[in-house]
Amino acid sequence: MTSDNGLMTALRAPLTTLALRQAVFCVAGVISAAAILTVPAIVAALGILILWATGGMSDQPPPAVAPIFLVLFPLTIALLVVLAAPIGRAMGAVHRRLAERLLGVHVEAPPPRSSKRISALVSDGPGWRAVGYGLLKVPLAIPEGYGAFCYVFGLVNLSYPVWWPLFRNHPDGTRLGPVWALTPFGFIGARTFAGAFLIAGAGLAMLLVAPWLMRAGTRLDLAAMRRLLGPRRLAERVRELQVSRARAIDDAATMMRRLERDLHDGAQIRLATLAMNLGMATEKLGVDGPPPDLGQARELVALAHRGAKDALGDLRDLVRGIHPPVLDNGLGDALATLATSSAIPVAVNVDLADRPAPAIETIAYFCASELLANAAKHGRPTRIRLGVVRTGERLTLTVEDDGTGGANPDGPGLSGLARRIAVVDGRMRVHSPAGGPTRVEIKLPTHA
Repeated sequence: MTSDNGLMTALRAPLTTLALRQAVFCVAGVISAAAILTVPAIVAALGILILWATGGMSDQPPPAVAPIFLVLFPLTIALLVVLAAPIGRAMGAVHRRLAERLLGVHVEAPPPRSSKRISALVSDGPGWRAVGYGLLKVPLAIPEGYGAFCYVFGLVNLSYPVWWPLFRNHPDGTRLGPVWALTPFGFIGARTFAGAFLIAGAGLAMLLVAPWLMRAGTRLDLAAMRRLLGPRRLAERVRELQVSRARAIDDAATMMRRLERDLHDGAQIRLATLAMNLGMATEKLGVDGPPPDLGQARELVALAHRGAKDALGDLRDLVRGIHPPVLDNGLGDALATLATSSAIPVAVNVDLADRPAPAIETIAYFCASELLANAAKHGRPTRIRLGVVRTGERLTLTVEDDGTGGANPDGPGLSGLARRIAVVDGRMRVHSPAGGPTRVEIKLPTHA
């Protein structure tokens, strides 16, 4: 069964949209390599002209234009040095855009130049790395070009028996020579219809092998692109930490505002009402002597008692929102308790040899709570699977449902969740095709 699936995958590979996109990307890479090769060709041509102008190629005296070429050559070299980094940046931006649109791979842009002065242009490290990527495109164009060649001419040769008769016979009825077809082994001609089918078979073989050649070429290209066109790891890490710090500050400020609002609208009002009721009860009881209105005083004391219990309930809910007490028994028990309160049946599977840090347990708990609420609210599932597993220093939380799918990772709910877990270097992956199922996977470190 597995071999049959592999064969069908190999046969369908040339017919997929990915193969066509890879072919376009590879052709663009070949064109870029050809354009890059024109630069040394121009420099070599100028060198030859200088030799001619100075009389170095003959015994004749140098022509009158010799000083012009002697000045033009160093100016050209200087201009290439100054413009190399900006051109490299522009070329890198084009290739990053092609990789994202055609291959679905996003490569972060390097940091911008600190200045537009000539000294900054010459000392632009990311720009020179982009130049290095451009030079590397020349050898990378070999596997890419070979794969694109097999893809394009594989289609042409596969249709060879269709158009072979059109070029086989002369309009006056005489037979012409063989009709040539281009293959990786050179030109092959066919004089008979059976030979045309042999070339069609070669075209089919070229077409089947083309996706794998293009995939190998694009993988090498993307590896070079990440290394040379993206920000350096240290700079990228610094930027991630800056963004995480800003998000942590924003989240802390948001939580403080929420706590202030909840205390003001909940417990503070109840406690103020409690104090007012107790003050009125004191007045009804009187300072000394028999109470003038004992019944109304008792009623006010009962209202104060009820208000005190409501205020305690509000404070208890507020504390649970900060740190659920059920987490004291571990993440497994907390998720099991969370599943029992869900309106949709939830199957919980927790595999934790050791407990992660308390902060990570809290983040994982609130992530699971929000994902379960989102699934029940938007996905209309019949069942949900909730799993937590620890692998080395990583904690993986998975929530999967059989609902309608179509969850948007860029929506306010999931994007906000992704921003919050990014504060602790967490990552989220969402797979939710239209019609379902939906699978959300969150990876967290075991230590904050």
